[in-house]
Amino acid sequence: MVILRKILCLSFVLLVTFLQSQEIPPINIFTPQDYGAEDQNWSITQNDKNFIYVANNVGLLEYNGASWQMYKSPNDMILRTVKSVGDLIYTGGYMDFGYWQRNEFGELLYSSLVKEIGFDILEDEEIWGIIAVEDFVLFQSFERIYIYSTKDKSFRIINSDNRINKIFVVNGIVFFQKRGEGLFKLENGKESKFLDSEDINGVEIINMFSFEDDLLLITKERGFYKVKDENLEKWSINADNLILNESIYSGIRLKDGSFVLGTISNGIINIDANGNLLFSINQEIGLSNNTVLSINEDSSGNVWLGLDNGINVINLNSPYRVFQDKLGILGTVYVSRKIGNTLYLGTNQGLFYKELNTNDGFTFIKGTNGQVWSLKVIDGTLFCGHDKGTFIIVDNRSTLISDEMGTWNIKQIENNPNLIITGNYKGLHILEKTSTGWRKRNKIQGFDISSRYLEFASPTEILVSHEYKGIYRLILDEEYRNVIKSSQFSKFMGSKSGIAQYDNDILYCNQDGVFKYDKVGSTFNRDSLFSSVLSGDKYLSGKLIYNRDDKRLWGFPKNEIVYIEPGKLSSIPEIEAVPIPSEIRKGKPGYDNLLYLDNKRYLIGTTVGYLVIDLAKFKNEEKEIFLNGVTYNSNHNESVSLATNVASNLKPRENNLHFKYSVASYNALSTNKYQYRLLGRYDQWSEWSSSPEVVFENLPHGEYTFEARAITDGVTSKNKISYNFSIEKPWYIKPLALIIYALLAIVSIYLIHYLNKRYYKKQKETLLRKKAQELELEQLENQRQLIQFKNKNLQLDIENKNRELGMATMNLVKRNELLNNIKEELTRANSIDEIKSVIKVINSSLNSTGDWKLFEEAFNNVDKDFMKRIKILHPAITPNDLRLCAYLRLNLSSKEIAPLLNISHKSVEVKRYRLRKKMGLEHDQSLSNYIIEL
Repeated sequence: MVILRKILCLSFVLLVTFLQSQEIPPINIFTPQDYGAEDQNWSITQNDKNFIYVANNVGLLEYNGASWQMYKSPNDMILRTVKSVGDLIYTGGYMDFGYWQRNEFGELLYSSLVKEIGFDILEDEEIWGIIAVEDFVLFQSFERIYIYSTKDKSFRIINSDNRINKIFVVNGIVFFQKRGEGLFKLENGKESKFLDSEDINGVEIINMFSFEDDLLLITKERGFYKVKDENLEKWSINADNLILNESIYSGIRLKDGSFVLGTISNGIINIDANGNLLFSINQEIGLSNNTVLSINEDSSGNVWLGLDNGINVINLNSPYRVFQDKLGILGTVYVSRKIGNTLYLGTNQGLFYKELNTNDGFTFIKGTNGQVWSLKVIDGTLFCGHDKGTFIIVDNRSTLISDEMGTWNIKQIENNPNLIITGNYKGLHILEKTSTGWRKRNKIQGFDISSRYLEFASPTEILVSHEYKGIYRLILDEEYRNVIKSSQFSKFMGSKSGIAQYDNDILYCNQDGVFKYDKVGSTFNRDSLFSSVLSGDKYLSGKLIYNRDDKRLWGFPKNEIVYIEPGKLSSIPEIEAVPIPSEIRKGKPGYDNLLYLDNKRYLIGTTVGYLVIDLAKFKNEEKEIFLNGVTYNSNHNESVSLATNVASNLKPRENNLHFKYSVASYNALSTNKYQYRLLGRYDQWSEWSSSPEVVFENLPHGEYTFEARAITDGVTSKNKISYNFSIEKPWYIKPLALIIYALLAIVSIYLIHYLNKRYYKKQKETLLRKKAQELELEQLENQRQLIQFKNKNLQLDIENKNRELGMATMNLVKRNELLNNIKEELTRANSIDEIKSVIKVINSSLNSTGDWKLFEEAFNNVDKDFMKRIKILHPAITPNDLRLCAYLRLNLSSKEIAPLLNISHKSVEVKRYRLRKKMGLEHDQSLSNYIIEL
């Protein structure tokens, strides 16, 4: 296991030792999916508007800086060559050649010169080259050269029995090579041999140039040759060891005198005018394909490559140079330092170094694998703040001098050069220089907070910034061993916030702005100048970097990098912006890093390598904005083009307009933003947007002027586009329609008056009927209320009768009870004879039928139908039984019934038993309940 680990470590060291570190210009890559055509691109040209045109397998590609447009070739032929001449774009391909011309709608239309002139092209003939000389355009195939006069539209043809490889123009003279015959030139419209086949040793010429009053030839496999006094001689250069090992397919000479050669299998080679290698770029380093079919330099010095798979643009004049770690060996660059001519990069993979201004590979410093947080040069010694602790780097070898985990920051203590303070994951620590070297001395007691940012306000006063807890003000003892006093600015916190020292001031930055520390009052005050570029919507990172070499303070807002430096003629600092937004610089927000190299060159670490910025190469170049197309949606939802060079008068339904515009800027690290307004509707300029188009929907009728402008790398375009159009009024608000509306209004008023009259008449009749119905209903309601009142009176009568019946019953009961009591008392008298007469009178009173009649009358008033119902149901019952039933109906007990019938309690039970039998009730059925429920 240990052996395997050593082998892996050795492999890693060897890999990173030979890691290629070539810094190349930015490359803009377009894939077939981007431009919407096939992969092979045979030729590239640029017109007067700086638009790019590419001959592709399926047609002509146009790129305006914002979008690609593909024009399919009329006979589905492969386009092999393209050339812009004036307002026309000439193309050639399989058995056809002609030109494309823009119509009034901004679209390109093709015209075939073969069909226009009416001559026969050879079977399977293909046009491979087009050049323009004076008033002539020449089309070259392997078998012929067609000379087309743009003045009189005439043709002349030069035939060849041998293959014509390519055609060139040098200083107005046309050259072409015939295989096996030599190099020819055209003079006065006639061909003449310039170099014999033996003279050029059978080499295949790729291109020709004027060079130091001579001719210079690029050959396919033998490098460069000079033609001097019509003699061919080899031009031996330093880059021959690379060129002679490649097969050259295409090549051009740039405006600066250097050469770019496109190879078949290894990308491009760039050499200077003296033949020295500047750089070579292949697919491994940055190209999207190694086979370069065509090369063109545009008006801005960008080199366009038509590849076997895609299109690439190399920004040679860009102020940026890019190193991209495609293998992922370096990782994300967190910090960089330069000592002498050695560059050090601290990444999440460890510490690496290389010699500047060379193509040497980066070398890994053994023992530093892991996260590097900081690099500091103190007295010529490089200190490395690492996740593992603190290292010193001597002779590119690492030594761990403090194993305290997570060294965020390293600072030398002023007036005490033998002491260094480090901010770590857990508080602050002191390193001391002794006779044997640097060592860890102590931890500062009383503070255990993570200390990524720290600055000295005085020798013993330290400010420590924490993203989520705020700023701590620490007062230390003179020995730097203990925190004497601690206070906290808790409101100064925020994601990715930072603190830095600039011009003897301590600055803190978060999304709310930049705040300057007042050492006297121990407070923070907002700085309006710095905050104007580093707060609000512009804020991305609060990291501030002060560079002592150029006296500049750097900040990293969202859409640019800014630096602040002392004013040249005043005490007010000056703020400058470098127009490179965060999505292009690909940094890690909050861990932004920048290193001054030399001569206004800076290195910025990214998540995939680094950028080198040369501020001296920045140009405030005003670009031109173009209106590429105006369309509207028809009734069938189809897009209809409008003429872009004249004003348009649109119908009301044609009020959904789509505008497309662009700036012909092709830098990979540039940003184009656009602003528009529609006078007559939206008179204020819109917010800046990266979208090169805008749609206006459902515009009302009226006169409009559309305007747009652009900003490229912070510079506003030199022009603004303007397009006038109007939308007609709808037919329903035109004068004739208004007259018709007036007539309709008059007729409507009369009809309304007539209908209102009829309506109110009917309403009156309806109201009368309704009133009569209401009166009738009111009478019925009165009758109902009267009946209800009578019913209430009757109910009261019934209730009174019930009370009377109850009172009568109770009186009878009480009277009979009283009489029975008297009777019992009299029976106990001594002389019966004396009281017989009294008893007789009492018996007559007890058997009196008058009381029963009174009771019966009251009972019938309350319950009229009971006697009839029970007599019908039980015909066998007697009048005495009816009396018993009446008493039971009143729910009287046998004891209460006995005195009413003047019989004993047992006799009542007998009567009840007999009544049950007459009624035929079951044994378990209650007689009282039956009679009550009847």
